[in-house]
Amino acid sequence: MSTACLRGGIVYDPTNGINGEQRDIFIRDGRIVDRLERQEIAPESDFDASGMVVMAGGIDLHSHIGGGKTNLSRLLLPEDHRDDPRAVPNKPDEGRYMRLPSCGTCAPGTLATGYRYAEMGYTAAFEPAMIASNARHTHLEMGDTPIIDHGAYVMMGNDELLLQMLAAREDFERMRDYVGWTIHASKALGVKVVNPGGISAFKFNQRSLDLDEAHVHYGITPRDVLRTLTRALTDLRVPHPLHVHASNLGVPGNVDSTIATMDAAEGLPVHLTHIQFHSYGTEGPRKFSSGARAIAEAVNARPNVTIDVGQIIFGQTVTASGDTMMQFRNAPLARPRKWVLGDIECDGGCGVLPFRYREETFVNTLQWIIGLEIFLLVDDPWRVSMTTDHPNGGPFTSYPHLIRLLMDKSFRDEQLDTLHAEARTASALGDITREFSLYEIAIITRAGPARLLGLADRGHLGAGAAADIAVYRENADRERMFTSPAYVFKDGELIARDGSLLKTPTGGIHYVQPDYDRSIEACVRAFTEANLAARFENTAIGDDEICACCNGGRLLPVACLATRANGRA
Repeated sequence: MSTACLRGGIVYDPTNGINGEQRDIFIRDGRIVDRLERQEIAPESDFDASGMVVMAGGIDLHSHIGGGKTNLSRLLLPEDHRDDPRAVPNKPDEGRYMRLPSCGTCAPGTLATGYRYAEMGYTAAFEPAMIASNARHTHLEMGDTPIIDHGAYVMMGNDELLLQMLAAREDFERMRDYVGWTIHASKALGVKVVNPGGISAFKFNQRSLDLDEAHVHYGITPRDVLRTLTRALTDLRVPHPLHVHASNLGVPGNVDSTIATMDAAEGLPVHLTHIQFHSYGTEGPRKFSSGARAIAEAVNARPNVTIDVGQIIFGQTVTASGDTMMQFRNAPLARPRKWVLGDIECDGGCGVLPFRYREETFVNTLQWIIGLEIFLLVDDPWRVSMTTDHPNGGPFTSYPHLIRLLMDKSFRDEQLDTLHAEARTASALGDITREFSLYEIAIITRAGPARLLGLADRGHLGAGAAADIAVYRENADRERMFTSPAYVFKDGELIARDGSLLKTPTGGIHYVQPDYDRSIEACVRAFTEANLAARFENTAIGDDEICACCNGGRLLPVACLATRANGRA
């Protein structure tokens, strides 16, 4: 039996309504317990957290950390790995990491991804765009990422069999069962839609596809895709709502289609991801303006809608998206000038191109402003999650900087004053006085994502929760404070101290197991044998295989909801 105690910390645990209370946290065998007797706690496991801020481990619900396009992102910028100051040029004592593909800032490799998350106090991250035909690769990469727990959302918005079923107007129940089978076969935690129908339409030479515009080949619309998948996940009782990358990413004027996408869910739960990229108006002489207020008002008025922001961070990064249509459109903007488009088994798409967000440009400055405006204008922090859409808006390592921007208006204003003047005058950001509290930061980085993913024993510090804990020294400079926690615990084990790693345990894999009618497998088998390279018998990933994929990491199945989201049994 292993035990530990954190004494005297100032606890922020929104799930249990604890807002800055001094408490002791007790750990037994990797779980938080109500109490321990003094004789149960060895001196080396008795940690003085007096005056320190104690939160659950951070959870990143949208971060590209595994799969084909993630590796392409790493390969496309070898100079990013070579130039990483943390890489060791000659001798092991001259830097923190060996010079490996794991180095790099924009798209670090698997090892550095796990290390850097843990060093900041994050204990879980989720890949938002797993292609079903490439699920094994995705799980292998996530399993090679040390320390953090992980999971993935399987992409279905451009799945060829689903589109064929929609076009043939097959019974909803059969399409629902196909969704359930796909989640089961790929060991997914949820379902992702990327530009619904648009990636498929691109293959038929369409260069745009709005919400109610017909697919040139199948005749169905993005609204049809969204309506079917939101209903399917509700019927299957999958905790995480449909994870939607909406149409018209990055297109001026897309604010209208983004709000229409919210309504396409018809009141059922829906999550709009990296919504900053979908919040653009067309006002002003440049025909590009902030739609943040309209988006925030729409979210505030629709309790079924949750979002993550996809905040951009100035500097070099690499954009990696399943949205082939929009990445092809953005290819001329690549910096440096190189890019990749790809596809696997007509199962989705992939577009990767480097990009540099610059303070001196009007558009990039306004994108930075829009993301912060959305954070600050949405009333309920439980419905907003902190993301940069790593690496698309910027690396996840910038989260401490983003936290300071949200918590410190004077710092935010200082940063704003250095940016493009015309964008500043077109912005309402300087007039927004809201500053996030530590309690709200704990919601958008921990408690909120855990609730949204159905992780009942994560994101909080109540009895029975996994002892994933981050302890920060109080500091008025919130960026410095959240960069290097005093202590980080993973499943009750001290794995980092003051931003330096002590241990690298293997993380676990979160996934759901929805019920579905297995007779749908005959349809999937016929489609696979007629169209795909893989054999149907090799498609589904078994429990033993997923455990092996994840380097022996623990299986962490997530319970489906007891009732459908609309309240029916």
